[in-house]
Amino acid sequence: MASTPSTPPPVSAKRPEFRNIHALSDLPNYRLPAAGIVSILHRISGVLMFLLMPFVIWLFDVSVTSEISFESFRSAFLAGIGFVPAWFVKLVTLGLIWGYLHHFTAGVRHLWMDATHSVSKAQGKQSAVATLVISLALTVVLGAKLFGLY
Repeated sequence: MASTPSTPPPVSAKRPEFRNIHALSDLPNYRLPAAGIVSILHRISGVLMFLLMPFVIWLFDVSVTSEISFESFRSAFLAGIGFVPAWFVKLVTLGLIWGYLHHFTAGVRHLWMDATHSVSKAQGKQSAVATLVISLALTVVLGAKLFGLY
């Protein structure tokens, strides 16, 4: 039997190899997709809610103990707490509102994706943008109420 010479496989262009990420030069130019932003914010909002849990427990305790304690609860938002001004209490509360709303809407997004088994790049981007818009819009509405705009 005679063997035929085989042709070598085509040579493809060598792909660039990235071994080190330089935080100062590479990260500012990196564009994270919307789904990645939602994922990171989901984690940040979870940590925020966990760290502010003592504040939430204090708010709940003071608001339901008695009528007098409810008035001190209201005065925290009008006059502040000790040396902490009222605007800062409202700002922390607004951060907590955003954290809860974002965590909730991102959680519903994940449940929906798990239940429908629809995970495509386009659908992931659309649901991530919807999550950001919904959570920010609800935060603006509740923040306007918190700061007394209506």
